[in-house]
Amino acid sequence: MSLPTTKARILKFRPGSGFPGIFFILLFAFSYGSLSAQTGFLGSPGRHTVRPAIIDDVLYNPGMGFTTMNAFNGDVEGHPESTIAYWRFYWSDIEPENGIYRWDRIDELLTTARESGQKVGLGIMPVNGGPPRWYRDLGASGWDYTPEQGGNSWMPDHNDPLYLEYFGRLTRKIGERYDGHPDLDHVDMRSLGHWGEWHFAFVEPRPEADPQVRKALVDIYLESFRETPVIMLIGGGDELTYALENGAGWRADCLGDLGRFSEHWNHMRDAYQQYLDAAGANDAWKHAPVHFESCGVMQVWADSGYDIEHIFNEALRWRVSVFNNKSSPLPPRWWSAAEAFMKKMGYRFAINYLTLPTHAKAGENLHIESEWSNLGVAPVYRNYLVTFKLIRQNRRSQSIIIEDPLYDLDLREWLPGNHLLNLGLALPADLAPGRYNLAVAMTDIQTGEAVIDLAIGGRDARGWYILSEVEIE
Repeated sequence: MSLPTTKARILKFRPGSGFPGIFFILLFAFSYGSLSAQTGFLGSPGRHTVRPAIIDDVLYNPGMGFTTMNAFNGDVEGHPESTIAYWRFYWSDIEPENGIYRWDRIDELLTTARESGQKVGLGIMPVNGGPPRWYRDLGASGWDYTPEQGGNSWMPDHNDPLYLEYFGRLTRKIGERYDGHPDLDHVDMRSLGHWGEWHFAFVEPRPEADPQVRKALVDIYLESFRETPVIMLIGGGDELTYALENGAGWRADCLGDLGRFSEHWNHMRDAYQQYLDAAGANDAWKHAPVHFESCGVMQVWADSGYDIEHIFNEALRWRVSVFNNKSSPLPPRWWSAAEAFMKKMGYRFAINYLTLPTHAKAGENLHIESEWSNLGVAPVYRNYLVTFKLIRQNRRSQSIIIEDPLYDLDLREWLPGNHLLNLGLALPADLAPGRYNLAVAMTDIQTGEAVIDLAIGGRDARGWYILSEVEIE
């Protein structure tokens, strides 16, 4: 069966313009080194094929991997590096007074995450210490209950119109301010029930929420976050189906539960797949992320004698991209298993081969044929640019405008498997003759920086991969 061909666009770059997401050619001094020894040249006269060396390293790429929780990289000894810092706030933390918002708390998170090489995953919980006193003073209905960890808490009546009005207002305000923020990775749709997790476990007497109210709570998030991905707990019932059909991802609590709550029932065997089947959500991973949160922490699994390979393999079967171990150290004997897990979860891009001419003429196209692989279990859920550049050997830096109107490549469509990428780089007529290096990177659309590490050798300090030589005539 033939593979689809994907076209790529070369955008215009004007020196000093600061235009983001550029597709360009740069000329500057570079020592070519032993490229052929790293990649190997194959092919017929006039063209050659490069096969980059595939590496087996753990890659710390955006939107995937282990996440810290209420912490940042380096805060917890024995925790893997992370590109996501997941934080939860109570409603009262962000809106302590009616209409008075503590945006500084979220702003500080985003700044610190960026300094730590992370993006923020954000959840706002309306209960378990969450509803602010001023909301209750409005006359909002609700009831006291005892949560599973003891103490006292208060559950708002979700059917009360005041709940949709005021918690909905907070969600919309957060969306107005932060939707599409470059340092916000995702938003957790925590708007109903115990811990905002779309259930009323441990709450007696067991309340009910009207289906129209439940749908309205989903709509508020979908309408408020058009650019930033949103995720919803897998146990959301009909609302999960509705959310996934409209672009949300899903998350599941208690990964690793093999009997913590009952000898006859556990999440791994009796909940996750059943929820997915009921929601018709087995293919949701193709367009939105899958997150898991540990049951207890991994040390609890180790102390209970659980099979770590079984737990991780099941998570991979459900196409996991993100795993939250609650900022707990990994059991030392499980580091190798965790690293093997991280090499498979989410996306993992490699170049199988790249074929191009050994010589090209200024003013003509440099035709490149390539095959890429996604070696992970899921796609990337934000789009990035596949960007090529030419580097003039033994010359100082200068930039050249490149023009090509075509572009229909969307990396979010690169599911696990192989993908052809064939393109023509339009070389300027005044391109100086000489020997050049061809480099590639996956770059951020907004900043133009190389942000995704590939599973191949040859990465330089800025995230670019030198692939081949070409002689310009």
